[in-house]
Amino acid sequence: MNLFTDIHRLVIEALDTLTEDGALPEGLAYDNVTVEPPRDPAHGDMATNAAMVLAKPAGRKPRDIAEALAGHLATDERIALAEVAGPGFLNLRLSESVWQGVVQEVLAEDAGYGRADMGQGRRVNVEYVSANPTGPLHVGHTRGAVFGDALASLLDFAGWTVTREYYINDGGGQVDVLARSVYLRYLEAHGQEVAFEDGTYPGDYLIEVGARLKELHGDAFVGQPEAVWMEEVRTFAVEAMMDLIRTDLAVLGVEMDSFFSEKSLYGTGRIEAAIEDLDGKGLIYRGTLEPPKGKMPEDWEPREQTLFRSTAHGDDVDRPIRKSDESWTYFAPDIAYHYDKVSRGYDELIDVFGADHGGYVKRMKAAVAALSEGAVPLDVKLCQLVKLYKDGEPFKMSKRAGTFITLRDVVDEVGPDVTRFVMLTRKNDAPLDFDFDKVLEQSRDNPVFYVQYAHARIRSVMRKAEAAGIALDEPPRLEDDAELAVAKKLAEWPRLVEIAARSHEPHRIAFYLYELAGDFHALWNKGNESPHLRFHRDDAPEASAGKIALARAVAIVISAGLGILGVTPVEEMR
Repeated sequence: MNLFTDIHRLVIEALDTLTEDGALPEGLAYDNVTVEPPRDPAHGDMATNAAMVLAKPAGRKPRDIAEALAGHLATDERIALAEVAGPGFLNLRLSESVWQGVVQEVLAEDAGYGRADMGQGRRVNVEYVSANPTGPLHVGHTRGAVFGDALASLLDFAGWTVTREYYINDGGGQVDVLARSVYLRYLEAHGQEVAFEDGTYPGDYLIEVGARLKELHGDAFVGQPEAVWMEEVRTFAVEAMMDLIRTDLAVLGVEMDSFFSEKSLYGTGRIEAAIEDLDGKGLIYRGTLEPPKGKMPEDWEPREQTLFRSTAHGDDVDRPIRKSDESWTYFAPDIAYHYDKVSRGYDELIDVFGADHGGYVKRMKAAVAALSEGAVPLDVKLCQLVKLYKDGEPFKMSKRAGTFITLRDVVDEVGPDVTRFVMLTRKNDAPLDFDFDKVLEQSRDNPVFYVQYAHARIRSVMRKAEAAGIALDEPPRLEDDAELAVAKKLAEWPRLVEIAARSHEPHRIAFYLYELAGDFHALWNKGNESPHLRFHRDDAPEASAGKIALARAVAIVISAGLGILGVTPVEEMR
């Protein structure tokens, strides 16, 4: 049930009737006709712009259309008042029985309330985290992991068939550096003193990996040249790091459906196949790029390269796919990886990158557009930086990681649920301040507490009702404006899900839950002043049952929303 969709349909039907009656000309397009909550709730429950957007093509005054439309809408029992405002906006007030019906619908559909079919089962690949397998996940990866996972859950809730995927960057030079770093820890495990030169990874997390390498190979690699041990140690090190990363993700509640290895693209013809596909479309050529804009690098010189004509698909400049020594650029395997995604039959692709990948967006979109001939859209979501604070000061680096704050540092401090919710209290492309003290405060200023407290309050009421033998299957009773406000907020949930899914913005779910919790707490507090509004009354069990029905509906929606965010609803606050 989507009440806004239902009223939108009613508006369209009324417009059709006006057309049949000759009040409107035939052939009008209704694509831009909307039904939305008004900016000011005092103006009504919903508003439609129908008269404003149809006036010019219809050759009518918008107010005349609005008044005619209001007359038709007022005949529907769901419409209590249709009022023309300003030059032609139409504000609608719905009857109280509509809001009663919303609460009953929530209770009837339970966890299914708000689920949408807008995805229509289309297959979407959501790639996120995809950190280099050179160490534990840091706080930046944490935000990307939470955002990507919540987005995947949101799309699933809205009717898409979702694959969560991690791209293992194990094909570049950074894994050779990892292998050398592990080798140093291996020598250290044999009692040797070692020095970590610039460019190696000095974090303590590799101590155990070096010790395990010793257990596996003994002293076979001690004193041996790199050519002897590099391949074996590199493979071992990447597997060890991926085990660590999987463990960290599990602590955060993130479980991938697929892990794709960049290394699997090399020496298998898969990169060549992707480039050949582009070449067959006339998009690969030999050429010389213009010098970069801005300050000229001292070592820049014009040279002929193999280029991808990405400007044919919206990029600013064409992109090299081979280096001067004819080895692949880092862009080439990424093209091949996305070629593989397109070949797997996905209808849509989403990549979640860190903010430092902003310059990579246009070229990747151009590649996917070319490979799929425009059939498969790619949306790239950039996650901005997270600044951590504790005791009013920036949070210090992790000794275990050596140079950065890890995902485990954050989760160990506040837990996975708080971590996930707080990471979604800002839009992904906005910077986020994460204050360890504030996110654990029990106050309205802490959104995760505020939402969880609402759910815990409801569960407490339900436990008391069950103990008192009060039935929990009674229809709702809405008698006060505060109760109607809660019901109206519940009615927004299906529409909010669709908007958030369409825009790929799971933070909207967190915002909505905070607003719903606010309306519920306001009703609770009003009950402290007006006993007839309390959810549980020993002297009036039948009235309590009707009040509790509304509370149960709120708990259902909060639980569903937290589920999308990957947060477990609490039963009681401690």
